This record gives sequence, structure tokens and C-alpha cells, in this order.
Amino acid sequence: MVLRTNKEKLVKLSVVGEVTSPIYGRSPYRISADGQPVVLPGVGGITYNIRVGDPACGWEADHVEPGVSVQNREKEDVYSPANRAFNILSCVGNEATVVSGDAKGAKGVVTGKHGGIEHVLVDFPPETLEKLLIGDKILIKTYGLGLKLLDFPEIKVMNIDPGFLEALDIKPAGDKLEIPVTHQIPAKIMGSGLGATQTYSGDYDIQLFDKPTVEAYGLEDLRLGDLVAIMDADSTYGRLYRKGAVTVGIVVHCNSVISGHGPGVTTLFTSSKGKIAPRIDPGANIAKILKLRTDI
Repeated sequence: MVLRTNKEKLVKLSVVGEVTSPIYGRSPYRISADGQPVVLPGVGGITYNIRVGDPACGWEADHVEPGVSVQNREKEDVYSPANRAFNILSCVGNEATVVSGDAKGAKGVVTGKHGGIEHVLVDFPPETLEKLLIGDKILIKTYGLGLKLLDFPEIKVMNIDPGFLEALDIKPAGDKLEIPVTHQIPAKIMGSGLGATQTYSGDYDIQLFDKPTVEAYGLEDLRLGDLVAIMDADSTYGRLYRKGAVTVGIVVHCNSVISGHGPGVTTLFTSSKGKIAPRIDPGANIAKILKLRTDI
């Protein structure tokens, strides 16, 4: 089905960020949910061996971001106006181009946004990763903010490039839309990021500390880049629990040992009226849909 949208009315706008450095606070320790102090890799940098399509869990890591972590560093403040624009305007599926350094001219794809640290995450092929340096500039042609589904007004769309939307195998189901997802997730295990007043940037986390729930919903095999449905979750004007609502998002960063945290999800679709019908499809991952990798 060709979904009718307002894409011809959307603005395509440039933003520029740079490859960030990994960072640590004054202490390198994180306190795990079972009370253990651990030192692990975290956010930022160029992650050579973790990309979309890889497992979101099982790494000796905490909140590690796949591919390349990018931020507008016009000012040091992650909430500066320029970095806020960089995050809000960037959409999953947008084209990213390296515009400085040895990898200049190489193309990549935006795969998510990580709140708190306010990074935009970009996937590049391995040969590009080998040429990139921290500080290299990345141009993103932002396109998607303001996107609407003209025949489904009760489904709000955000953070998605129209081209990626069109690549999804979305089907009508009466007055609902069937959207492919790899997993359904109960709102009761969503954690960090709840209470945000907007969902045009950032993410919120799937807590994986309750083993029976993880097993019941098959969450042990979550992958970075998976599209997932969060049931009884409304992201229309922030993130909240609402019975019958459905939110579909994309898994953007790795699992965490910290209480209240886990693999992060950036919102792509939400319906407070439950007009989204999730359809389980193991292939509903951005790496497969956009053919970013040939090995999955």
C-alpha cells in the first residue's frame, strides 16, 4: 500500500555535527541493579564492532551506541539550541555525509537518537568507520519533521524519514495500520525517559531485570535497529502509560546494568486510541529493511 502523506510539504534542512569522544564522569564506576560497582564502555565515539542488526544485549557494555555517535558541539552544553535542533530535526533514515577528514564524501544513515547525552546515531559501512576520526564533521540532510499520515489522523508520526516510512511493509487493517515489529513490549517495563514532555528527540529504556517478563515476551534476542511495539504506551505529547495506546519505535542503544535502564527506544509512531496493529516480523530491523548490511 502507498500511504498518503504530506511529504511534498516537508522542509529538507541541513544540520552538522561531529563525531563525539567517549566520556566518563569523575568516577568510572556504575552501580548495577544488584549493587555491584562495574567499569564498562559507555556512550560516544566510533563503535567498530557493534552496528544496527547486532544484539542489543550480552555485551560487556552500558548504553553503548552502535556505529557513530554525533553531536553538534557549537557549545559544550548538550542542550544548547544548536544541538537541540540537531537532535529534533534529524530523523531515522536520513542521509548522513562525512564532510571532513579522510572519510570525506562517505554516506551513512541516521538510525536513532539517544536522550540525556543528546546524541544522534549514524550507521556507516565498516570501511568508513576505519577512516573516521573523533571530531570529523557529519552533515545530515534532515527530512521528516512534520510528517503526517493523511488517512490515519489518529496515528502520530515522528522521527522518521519519508523514505524509510515507504520502505516499511505497512498495511491497512480496517481503521488501523499494521506495522511490522520484531517484539511487543509491555509498558510496565519501560523505564528511563518516562515523563519527558516531548518525543521528537531522545529515547526511553526497556528494563530487562525481571527474567520471567523477558522470557514471556522473548526479549532476550532484541537487536539494535529492531522496530518494536510498546503496548499501553502513548508518546503523543511525552511518554506515559495509557491503556490501549500503542507506540512503535526503534531500538537505538545497548542494554544497561543500571536500575531503570536498558535498551533505548526512539519513537516513530504512536496512537493514543490504539489505531496501530503490531504485526510480528523477525525481519523488521532497519539494517535489513534499508540493506545496510549483507550479513543478517
